[in-house]
Amino acid sequence: MGLFSKKKADTYEVAGKQFKCTVCDHNEFTQRSAQLNTSTSSALGLDWADKSAECLVCENCGYVHWFLV
Repeated sequence: MGLFSKKKADTYEVAGKQFKCTVCDHNEFTQRSAQLNTSTSSALGLDWADKSAECLVCENCGYVHWFLV
């Protein structure tokens, strides 16, 4: 797997239901994690303490759906 290799798309369930894109109704996504940095934490070098989110990126239109963890 290379540095920029694409992850395999998959289907996901949210709250017990198959998740679909809110923009195009597609049901295949790639999953990514994202750090929710704040300016205060960044200024103090405490980015690691900020919350993170899981993102589902629609394979059809590219819309990013954010979920707090």
